Amino acid sequence: DSSAVQDQLKHVQQVQATGSAFAAILADGSVVTWGYPGCGGDSSAVRDQLKNVQQVQAATGGAFAAILADGSVVTWGNPRQ
Repeated sequence: DSSAVQDQLKHVQQVQATGSAFAAILADGSVVTWGYPGCGGDSSAVRDQLKNVQQVQAATGGAFAAILADGSVVTWGNPRQ
């Protein structure tokens, strides 16, 4: 249910999903996440790093990896993935 973030989901470029969480890249390079927190629905711990995101990849076990414009990678979600 994306109702909690619906107002943030504008100019979406890409959406990726784990089994129970979603991550959307917006046109400004930021990321909005929602769904089960333990599977990547809560990206607050890395929010400050999720800028200039080019791509997001999702792992089925509940983790996300974002590739930034400078080639660096930011991950969040299930730490066992």
